[in-house]
Amino acid sequence: MHIRPLLPDARPATLITTDRMAMCHVIPGPPAQSGRQIADEVKALRALGHAVVSVMLGGTAGAIQPDDEALCGEAIRLNQVETLSALAAAAANPPGLGAAVGFAQRQRVLPNRVLLRDASRLAHVARSQACTHIHAQSAGTAAAIAICAARIAGLTVSFTALSADLHRPRARDNDLDLALKLASADLAIAVNEDMAERFRLLAPQANVQAIPRGVAPERFRPLPGPGNGRLLAIGRLAAHKGYHAMLVGLANLHPMLRPGVDVVGDGPLAAELAALARDLGLAETVRFLGGRPSAWIADEGPRYQGLVAAGVIAEDGTRDSAPLAIVEAMAMGLPVAATDLPGVRELMDESCGRFVEPGDVSALAEAMVWLADLPPSCREKLGAAGRARATAHFTLRHQATRLMSAVAGAQG
Repeated sequence: MHIRPLLPDARPATLITTDRMAMCHVIPGPPAQSGRQIADEVKALRALGHAVVSVMLGGTAGAIQPDDEALCGEAIRLNQVETLSALAAAAANPPGLGAAVGFAQRQRVLPNRVLLRDASRLAHVARSQACTHIHAQSAGTAAAIAICAARIAGLTVSFTALSADLHRPRARDNDLDLALKLASADLAIAVNEDMAERFRLLAPQANVQAIPRGVAPERFRPLPGPGNGRLLAIGRLAAHKGYHAMLVGLANLHPMLRPGVDVVGDGPLAAELAALARDLGLAETVRFLGGRPSAWIADEGPRYQGLVAAGVIAEDGTRDSAPLAIVEAMAMGLPVAATDLPGVRELMDESCGRFVEPGDVSALAEAMVWLADLPPSCREKLGAAGRARATAHFTLRHQATRLMSAVAGAQG
């Protein structure tokens, strides 16, 4: 395989003190609707002057947003890297290969031969591109391959954990693998402090840092004037998003009090939730719009009265750690009615909206009525506070700056 040269640096860094770096950025697959923050992080890192080589583990199947087509087009596919050359290069570093074999033998998810093959390919890419660090998105397969590859190549390695990496129930082997990855990586990134503390309990010696996800405030902006009178809910149609409680809460209200809600997202419960809305007499109240690209949210989101984030802890343990939709809403100047989950509490406070207990159907319904009936002056005040909080703490530039500072620290 012909390895493409590194992309030229973007504008020089102004917010960080670390030198510019070349990072091998490992992503599980195409950045789809639910994973657009991966592509955003790459763009933010480049905007700070860092060179980023994207390596994609999966194929090209799945939804790709228009803004992400360039990233998918440039990404090196791991299965296209010539295997024999990669294995030969790995064998040339016996200590590094030995460390990788030791990790492979301790982990319990991937076959050792597959893991070492793919790690050798990734190490070959990283060395040929003069990368000094490997970073994986997710604590799953991507992290395992990245850790082994870094040992083969003699580089530092980190990974960013997603919500499912901690909150979804796991078999015992997977639990051991997560602890092993945390202890074996030079740096592990959690998306909030709650997740970081859980990781530290799982692997007390691990270098874990909390770095919240960010948005581009120049893309997600408020619009002057009143809202369209409807509420917005954004997120995968899955149990942990709390749509069931939202629908039941709306149905318990007098029809004259029910605010209209537009739901943006796809997922496994799409048909079930649409049927429930019809059965509860909410077909005219709740509109399921399906998945929408980030550009649609940025253009249409500011027209709404506010955002409803009804997340709960699902029966299988899944929950949102740091819903990006809340930060986007804050950046767009939208007040937020949200359930009081630990990760949500780290994103917003009462200056931006209202909290309710997860699963409290009556309180959620009351909060939605409150949100829909906000006078323009109150809506603007809450929205301005949210915008100020988002731009001060939760921008992509802040996220990229913190990540690279953490990487520099891990490199010593």
